[in-house]
Amino acid sequence: MTMEIELGRAKRARRAYTFDDIAVVPSRRTRNPEDVSTAWSIDAFQFDIPVLGAPMDSVVSPATAIMLGKLGGLGVLDLEGLWTRYDDPEPLLEEIASLPDAGATRRMQELYAEPIKPELVRDRIAEIRAAGVTVAGSLTPQRTQQLYETVVAAGVDLFVIRGTTVSAEHVSSVEQPLNLKKFIYDLDVPVIVGGAATYTAALHLMRTGAAGVLVGFGGGAASTTRATLGVHMPMATAVADVAGARRDYLDESGGRYVHVIADGGVGTSGDIVKALAMGADAVMLGVALARATDAPGRGHHWGPESHHAKLPRGRRVTVDQVGTLESVLYGPAPVADGTANLIGALRKSMATTGYSDLKEFQRVEVVVAPYATR
Repeated sequence: MTMEIELGRAKRARRAYTFDDIAVVPSRRTRNPEDVSTAWSIDAFQFDIPVLGAPMDSVVSPATAIMLGKLGGLGVLDLEGLWTRYDDPEPLLEEIASLPDAGATRRMQELYAEPIKPELVRDRIAEIRAAGVTVAGSLTPQRTQQLYETVVAAGVDLFVIRGTTVSAEHVSSVEQPLNLKKFIYDLDVPVIVGGAATYTAALHLMRTGAAGVLVGFGGGAASTTRATLGVHMPMATAVADVAGARRDYLDESGGRYVHVIADGGVGTSGDIVKALAMGADAVMLGVALARATDAPGRGHHWGPESHHAKLPRGRRVTVDQVGTLESVLYGPAPVADGTANLIGALRKSMATTGYSDLKEFQRVEVVVAPYATR
């Protein structure tokens, strides 16, 4: 039963919850953390940890995609980023990291105005593939029809269609919208698509044949979507709603399981724990990985919304670097704030609550316990 709050005589709204509003609860059983499995799979691809590196230039480069793959996760390269616009983007990444706050957005708009070069898309994918890790690349819906043939021909294993909000029923009077159902049906590789933040939107995306749905709305640490568009959906409720769509689609489709991936608002190990507890199969991490000393952002973080040519909905933010990518994921943690040894913390939480794998952990008891009232 949904509880609604009266905002005024003409409007009612339901209550929604962020990850900060909830907590998981220990059960009668505990386990040794070494006996806990954090493995997950999507389609034919197996991973040791439920972590995808977000397709942002401050997080994933070809080098960090390879590194993350060897550490058991999956790095998703932004195929509309600096790596597919410039032969050598390293000096530009250095420049972005050194920009004053006042001029960062304008300069990034200038840098990202350089056209995407299909040959660089091919070369970056080939570089990752040569390292022997799973290859994933991301395009926005607007660029997918233009570049997907290049991406697939280059040998991508998983194809990600990612935007602030992606729907299966985009309506446009000025351009032919992407027919997701036909596109996914015709494609030879699994497709992950999003973001979606509601039950209905996610259910429609699942019906297109997507292998996974990203839960989010462009609402990460570097996003200003709520301030610029007034759009926001607290992530704990969003993940639970989309997990509900997955359950109902599983029945509707006769057993087809679509993976739910939390994408946004997952900044600490506690957020990862709570995203999985609400029903996510994996998490897509941005700022959490941008804190690594070997991340391409060099202590800064920004997403594609930050340099939109007409309406930026994000900003470049400074992040505290806490250690190498390996130590961010596996420790040892030099701090006690949930920004390092993310997987160790996940294992400890699963062990403390008595669950042995991620699918079991989705059944953990959750309570509403907002920080403001602790």
